Amino acid sequence: MIVRLDHHLEKAAQAIQKIQQPAYKVEAALMGFEGIPQLHETVEEIQDSQEIFMGFLEGELKGFISYKKEGCTIDIHRLVVAPFYFRQGIGRRLLTYLLEQYKGHDFIVSTGTANEPAKKLYESHGFIEQDCFEVAPGVFCSCFLKRK
Repeated sequence: MIVRLDHHLEKAAQAIQKIQQPAYKVEAALMGFEGIPQLHETVEEIQDSQEIFMGFLEGELKGFISYKKEGCTIDIHRLVVAPFYFRQGIGRRLLTYLLEQYKGHDFIVSTGTANEPAKKLYESHGFIEQDCFEVAPGVFCSCFLKRK
């Protein structure tokens, strides 16, 4: 079940951090870069976030997506699945849910260029790579866009 998470509550922020850190460690290994901000984010920083968090709950939090709505654009900030639940369709379900909730909007997202699973997921949902930028020497992120 996909539900809105009240990340301002400490317990919810702790649950987010609990799966976010190991998931971003996997991406950090793919990218060869430990400087991903969410990898080091505190519970308090999660609580202070201005993003909207939607979680996939099945007995426990298994994944979540966060975003900001800016006019007619949905800016996806995070799509995270607990590593134990990789390859079970949770990320796909969260992304599909968000796309259905905001039909008629544009969507933007960025991910590590070396994160092929994430790139393939976005491309399979109609996202097109628009740009690539260097976040640290030799470390790149790709920006994707999906138009209405």
